[in-house]
Amino acid sequence: MNLIGTKWKPLILFHLLEGGLRSDILQKQISGISNKMFTQTVRQLEHDGLITRKVYPVVPPKVEYQLSARGKSLEAILRSLDQWGLEDGKE
Repeated sequence: MNLIGTKWKPLILFHLLEGGLRSDILQKQISGISNKMFTQTVRQLEHDGLITRKVYPVVPPKVEYQLSARGKSLEAILRSLDQWGLEDGKE
């Protein structure tokens, strides 16, 4: 829980399940997250080995995030949380 037990971490990880995303696209998919919080969260996830960050040498800079092998190991948990949320919202 220490690795994913915040408001934003599971959301970022969930959006990366289908593959890598550019940072601007990923941030837009997470409603309500500030630039500062997004940056802090992806840095923590990268530090914990759950995502990888690739910087492309272009102007303007292009940064892409994707799940690491460790992050991919959380897929069943993330999908279960999503399913639970969908079912809980129906009640």
